[in-house]
Amino acid sequence: MGCGIIWDVTRRLMLLDTASLYFRAYFGVPDSVRAPDGTPVNAVRGLLDFIARLVQDHHPDDLVACMDADWRPHWRVELIPSYKAHRVAVETPAGPDVEEIPDTLSPQVPVIEEVLDALGIARVGVAGYEADDIIGTLTGLAAGPVDIVTGDRDLYQLVDDARGVRVLYPLKGVGTLQATDEAWLRDKYGVDGPGYADLALLRGDPSDGLPGVPGIGEKTAAKLLEAFGDLAGIMAAVDDPKAKLTPSQRKRLDEARPYVAVAPKVVRVAADAPLPDFDPALPTAPRDPAALEKLAQRWGLGGAVQRLLTTLER
Repeated sequence: MGCGIIWDVTRRLMLLDTASLYFRAYFGVPDSVRAPDGTPVNAVRGLLDFIARLVQDHHPDDLVACMDADWRPHWRVELIPSYKAHRVAVETPAGPDVEEIPDTLSPQVPVIEEVLDALGIARVGVAGYEADDIIGTLTGLAAGPVDIVTGDRDLYQLVDDARGVRVLYPLKGVGTLQATDEAWLRDKYGVDGPGYADLALLRGDPSDGLPGVPGIGEKTAAKLLEAFGDLAGIMAAVDDPKAKLTPSQRKRLDEARPYVAVAPKVVRVAADAPLPDFDPALPTAPRDPAALEKLAQRWGLGGAVQRLLTTLER
C-alpha cells in the first residue's frame, strides 16, 4: 500500500502507537519477566499480549504498528526549540537526538521489531516523522472506520465521528479502554477533534515542551474556541476592538503571535508522511514461522507468541 491507495470502506483499520504501548507494557509487566539468558523481555511480552487482546476485542481487518523513526523531528525543533528538549538523553548534531528511556527497555525495541516482522504484522516508520504522523497520514487515507490505540492524548485531534475515527485510550492495560469520540471530547474539553489541537496549542503541554500562551489555561482556551471557532478566529478577534476579549487575554495573545504562528505545524500531526508500500492486512498465520520460532525460543516468548497466533487464527 502506498500513499495514493485508499482502503476498502468495509474494512476496519487499527493503528497502534507502538512506542506508547510498549512503554506501558514495560512499566505494567514486572521486569522479572526475562529471557532464558536473564535479559528483561517484559515490554516485548506485554506488547504481544496487548495486541492479542486488541485483536480479540475489536476484530480489526487491518492493523499497522506505527513506529517513531524520529521521535523529535528536526523540522518541529526548528519551529519550537523546546519541543521534547527535556527528554533528550544525548544530543547528536549529525543525526537524530537520542531519547532518554530506561536502560532495560531500549534493547527490547529491536526484539519487538523482529517479532512483528516474523509475525507479518505491518510495521511502518518514516525517516523524519513521528508515529503520530504515520497515524495521521494513514487515518486520512482510510475509507473505513479507524481505531487509534494510544496513550497519547495528542491524537484526540484525529477523532471524527463522521468518518468513524476514534481513539482507544488505555486506562488499565488494554482490557479497559476509553473509547474517545466527539461526544466524549465535547463533554471533557468542550471541543471536537480538530479543536483539540488548537486547545493543546493554546494551553501548552509540558510533557512535549510546548509553552502554550502564558495565562491561557485549558478552561480559558476552551471558552475562546467556543466563542471564536478556531485558532484563526481567536487571532482575528485580537485585531478586532469590538471582539469580547478581556484586556489581559488580548495582550497575552498579541504577545504570543510568534509562537502561535509556528505552533500549528508542530502540534498538528502530519497528513502527508511519505509512506512505503506495505500490506496492512492482519495476518492469520506467521509470515516467517521459522524465524518466529527461533525468536520465541531465544527470548522466552513462547506463551505470548502462541496466544497471539491463536487469536490471529480465529
